[in-house]
Amino acid sequence: MAIDKITTASITDGTIATADIADGAVTSVKTTGVGGVMTPAFSVRISGNISIPNNGAATKITFDTEDIDTDNTFASNKFTPAVAGKYFISLNVVIENGTNGEMEIGYISIYKNGSAISGSDARVDFRGNKGRGAGPCATVLIDLDTDDYIEGYAFQQSGTGTANIMAYGTRMQGFKILT
Repeated sequence: MAIDKITTASITDGTIATADIADGAVTSVKTTGVGGVMTPAFSVRISGNISIPNNGAATKITFDTEDIDTDNTFASNKFTPAVAGKYFISLNVVIENGTNGEMEIGYISIYKNGSAISGSDARVDFRGNKGRGAGPCATVLIDLDTDDYIEGYAFQQSGTGTANIMAYGTRMQGFKILT
C-alpha cells in the first residue's frame, strides 16, 4: 500500500501521539503553546575595582554596568524580578589583596531581601598558605515573589594590607526558569 506525500498539514484541535518523519523531510515547523520565555533576565558587572575592608565585614557590591536587563528589573544594585517564579542566580567575584599577597579568606554570598541565602555562598580559605586573590562563584535556584530582591556581597579577611573586588571577572546574573 503506497502512502501519498503530504506537503502541508494542519492540526488545529488534536494532538499527535507518535510521528515517524524521515530525516530531512521537514522543511518548516510552526509550534504554538509550547516553551516560554526565560525573563526577566539580567547580567551586570562593575566597571572599576571596589575597595573592600580586610576585616571580614560584608561589602555590598555596587554593580554599575548593565549588559542585559530584559525587563528593567535591575536598579540600585538590586534585582527585583516583578514576576514571581523560580530563578537561577549566579555571582562571580574576583577578590584580590593588592599590597602584600596575604589574603586569608575570601567569601561571597547572594542575599535575598537583605539576608544571606543558605547555600548560596562560596569561600576560599588560604589560612596557613596565604594567597593573593581568588575568584569564587556562588549559584542558587530560588523562588522569588514580585517584590523580593537579590544583592551580591563580598567579604575578605587578611592579616594586613588592602583588598579590592576586581572589575575583571566580577559579575552577577540571573533569569527566570521555565517550570
